[in-house]
Parts: sequence; structure tokens; C-alpha cells
Amino acid sequence: MSTQLAEQISKRAAVAARAVATLSEAKKNQVLQRMADAIRAAQDDILKVNEQDMIAGREKGLSDAMLDRLQLNAERVEGMASAIEEIIELADPVGERKAFETRPNGIQVDKMRIPLGVICMIYEARPNVTADAGALCFKSGNAVILRCGREAIETSKAIAKALHQALRDSDLPEDVITVVPSPDRELMNELLKQDKYIDLVIPRGGEGLIHFVSDNSKIPVIQHYKGVCHLYVDKDADLDKALSILLNGKTQRTGVCNALEGLLVHQDIAATFLPKVAKALAEKSVVIHSDAKSAGYFDNADVIADDAFGEEYLALEIAVRTVADFDQALDHIHQFGSGHTEVIVTENKDAAERFIREVDSAVTMANASSRFSDGGQLGLGAEIGISTSKLHAYGPMGLQALTTEKFVVTGTGQIRE
Repeated sequence: MSTQLAEQISKRAAVAARAVATLSEAKKNQVLQRMADAIRAAQDDILKVNEQDMIAGREKGLSDAMLDRLQLNAERVEGMASAIEEIIELADPVGERKAFETRPNGIQVDKMRIPLGVICMIYEARPNVTADAGALCFKSGNAVILRCGREAIETSKAIAKALHQALRDSDLPEDVITVVPSPDRELMNELLKQDKYIDLVIPRGGEGLIHFVSDNSKIPVIQHYKGVCHLYVDKDADLDKALSILLNGKTQRTGVCNALEGLLVHQDIAATFLPKVAKALAEKSVVIHSDAKSAGYFDNADVIADDAFGEEYLALEIAVRTVADFDQALDHIHQFGSGHTEVIVTENKDAAERFIREVDSAVTMANASSRFSDGGQLGLGAEIGISTSKLHAYGPMGLQALTTEKFVVTGTGQIRE
């Protein structure tokens, strides 16, 4: 039964993809505005269903981070609608054409940007992904299959209901945006075999989900792996900037992948900076895990071994380490980072440039909060996720990352001798 349903869903999405691939930018934007309006109109229904998902989530003992991702309120529903309107303002990459080369025989070789086709998103307790991914895939000319986790399935269905209303009002098939009706693992497994119809799989969620999808998919996968993000405070840092960036990155919102999970402090400024850190983080009730060198600056620090760093806490917890120099900071990041986002605070331009050049991460930052590692904040509009894979897309994935290029050859009758 799962095999038949997975094939049916995938095949219908592939047919729908052809309907949206050739839409004009004006038509897409008209439909997207209807989607935003439909989400606003359905706010009460969406919030009512979301509260039921929240009750079920608490009963199942979901972590605070998961509950934070799951919960919607009026502001977050408006945020989904506004994100769609931001996508309207973005240039449509589909059909973009650039000259590649004119060959000696006179043929003109160009490259044209085209949709990928059918994208399958697999995610957990993130109902906003339903709207974000649906709108981004639509604007980039793709159909999308959304397989939501059990925790947010009913909320996602309610959001999809609004999006489907906009599609029907625009004489487009609902299969352009499909929410898989069941979170059954067997059904997901069957979807991962539909390489005849699905062109790309994007998993967003915990480490177990990412590994499962990567290990079982017959379809190319772009991984959106965990966010073990570090802040390195260099010996030439402005310590006021560093403290502000630390607090924003760790405490503004803890259950997101661009929150800070590690703090590295150069030993030359540790005695000055770490007491300030201890006071500020204590006021925010942040739990400290640290190496032995740093522990003395904190009350009740949990001293951990050198190989115990690299945790994604998604909570008011952080790992702190004092490093001997810049090179040790880089070594730590290369060993324990997840390729998501890494930050340096320094007034030394050479150190900042070296950090940006040498750190192997999708996003590197100098003197700015890790919380800016987000498609909307970086000017992409709503993002479909942050890729920690290097092939095809790396970092926040916006519209262009959901397309590819094909060669277009124009001649005047040339034949190959």
C-alpha cells in the first residue's frame, strides 16, 4: 500500500511540475499573493490545529527546542504570509539566459536557468517549512512533496489547505504542493525510491533523520545538517562587541540551527573577557560546559573532556574553551563544527580575512551575530534550508539554489564534420 501511494503522490507531482515550470513571473507572483492572503484568512484555523499539535507534543515529552519550532502564534503566522510576499519581490531565476560562448563554426552556446522538477522536503516539527518551501519551490518553477514529522502533521495540513485554495483559485493543480498525508516511516522510505519522478530530496531535522534519508535514498540528497556554530573571540577583539554577539547568538532564540553552541576565547584575553561572559550568561540562566582552563571563571561549570565538544544543545547551554592561539581555534572548529556557520570577533583585518578564507563552513562571519545566517537576513527571501553539502548548493538555499542550468545551442544550419 505504501509503495502504491508513494508512486501515486510522486507521479502526480511530476505532472504538476510541468504545469508550473512554464508559468510567467507575473502569474507566479499573482498566485503567491493569493497564498499569502489565504494563510492570513486561515489564521484562526491554523492556530487552533497547532494548539492540538502542541498539546500532543507536550504529552509526548518533546524538548523545549522542538516545541519552540512547532509552536505558532499570530505573529508567526503573519511571518509566514510576509515571507511569501518577500518572495514575490525577488527576481524569478527561471528562464534567465546568459551567453556562454560562440564557437569557431558560428554556433552560439548559451546557458539557461531551469527548474529542478520535483523536490521532496522531509522535515520534523517545523510547520512554517510548509509555507516557505511551498512558496519557494513554486516561484522557482518546481513541484514540492512535503513530508512532515508526526509532531507537526496536522498544522502542516492546515497550512497546505490554505495554499491549495490559492492554487485552485488560480486554476492550477493542488499537486504543485503536496503534504504527505501520513508520517509513516514506511511511506517515507518508499518516497525515497521514487527516482523516476522525484529529482531532489532535502531533509531538515535531527541527526538521525539526516542519516536515515542519506542512507536510504535512491534520489540525490542535499543535507541540511545540524548547526554546531562557534564564536571565536580573538586576542584583538572588541570585547563589548564580542559579548553582545555572544548573547544574541546564544540567547535570542535557542532552538534554531544558527544559534551559537560553542565559544572559543584566545588565552590572552580570557582573564578579562570570561568574567564578563560568566556574569552575562548567568543572568540568562545559561548552563556552561567547559574545558578545565575556562571552568574557574564560572560557577558550577560542567568540565568536559577535549573530545566531548561539538554538541548541538538547542537550549540555554554552551560549550566554552580557552585556546592558545588562532590556529588552535581553527583546529577546534574543523574538528567539531558542522559546516553551518562560524563567527570571529576581531579588529585585526588580517585575522578576519584568514578566518573567512580558511574556515570550512557554509557561512563565515566577522563581527556579526550567527543569527544572521538565514535566507531572509541575507537577502534571499524565505529559505528552504541551510545546506551543509557542497555540491550544487552551500549555505542558505533561496530561489536560485532550487534551479539548475541547461545548455542552449543556436545555429544557422551547421553540421558536425
